[in-house]
Amino acid sequence: MERGHWNRPVTYEEDDQGGYRTITSTEEAARALLLAWPVDKGKEYFEAQRICLAVLEGRQAPELAREAFLKAAAEAGVFVRDQ
Repeated sequence: MERGHWNRPVTYEEDDQGGYRTITSTEEAARALLLAWPVDKGKEYFEAQRICLAVLEGRQAPELAREAFLKAAAEAGVFVRDQ
């Protein structure tokens, strides 16, 4: 099982070609933010990275990472499908 499993997944548009990806855990979210995010700056982007790390270290609840990921997506203009 991925670390920091989320109760509700997040599906987002990962490219301008209409490709979607579903994130179900903090580990997947951290990987997406670090390796495949459309921007590499922004307050919410860095906050999401910080919170993901805290969750992976066991210092925060996984749902906080989900919330932070959604805020980073909004900041970056990434389309998120409502789950």
